[in-house]
Amino acid sequence: MSRAETLGIVGAGSFGSALAAVVARTGRRVVLWSRDPQVVSAIESTRRSPRLPEAELPASVIATTDPRRLASEARTIVLAVASTDARTRAREIGQVVDGAHILIHAVGALSEDQRVTEILAEATPALRLGALAGPAIPADLASGQFSSMVIASRFDEVITEARRLLNAPPALRVYTSHDVIGVELAAAFSGALAIAVGLADALSVGPGPRAVLVTRGLAEASRLGCAAGGETRSFHGLAGLGNLMVRAAENHREYAFGKSLLGGRKPERDWPEGARAAVAAVRLAAKLGVRTPVLSGLAAVITGAITPKEAARLAADTVATEE
Repeated sequence: MSRAETLGIVGAGSFGSALAAVVARTGRRVVLWSRDPQVVSAIESTRRSPRLPEAELPASVIATTDPRRLASEARTIVLAVASTDARTRAREIGQVVDGAHILIHAVGALSEDQRVTEILAEATPALRLGALAGPAIPADLASGQFSSMVIASRFDEVITEARRLLNAPPALRVYTSHDVIGVELAAAFSGALAIAVGLADALSVGPGPRAVLVTRGLAEASRLGCAAGGETRSFHGLAGLGNLMVRAAENHREYAFGKSLLGGRKPERDWPEGARAAVAAVRLAAKLGVRTPVLSGLAAVITGAITPKEAARLAADTVATEE
């Protein structure tokens, strides 16, 4: 199968493995790169990734520890790693890809204070970049349940190729957008708002205040995203509201982290993606001159500057005094 018909995936974690399974079931070849030889060995011997054992990987999924093989056999490559690994992985693939490659990330968070497409632009020679985001849960993808995501890029070719290679309804339906900034920020800030929902539930604020928190938080994230160059509709679509509905679910890490904040500040090494996004959002808001009381209060709780109950009082005072 040609390079154009092969999908490359960086990262054999739960999402990368699930995406590989979905795409391979359509008959396409997938090259899955992992730095961990044990993960590659397990995939080769059992056809399952240790990070998502419930997903059987078809024989057309080729696991490798060699990034050169990834770059030589796949023209379109999806970066599916944690935000804390994004910069390192971008530098590694930057050594093996060229301007003919299409790079798409599915990180769903910021890496420090940068969008991942910015990091890919700095660390690689690739020119055609995109972002993949939305409420696609690895377990749902693995089981073939209906899932949807959005591919965002400034380049029509990236959108066309991503839809051609990734669209696999009903398991995965891919929608399109040219709003890269909005999609990336909406995905990142949805994780922060999911933490806020978890914290609100831990405080037993009730359904009314909870609804106010969600709607005002989403509006605030949208204002910040628009000030950064994004579009409002991205925050109300799959990358924003869709992501929030999934990440604010009982069994999701960010929601659970929010509930756990009632017991006190957690060390930074234990922060989920949304916690880092909340802190980054406050810095971005200060830079752009955007008022963000919900995100700022959440970041203050996460960093230990105020207690959850103090944040709740501040939020209530803010709502009461705003027109």
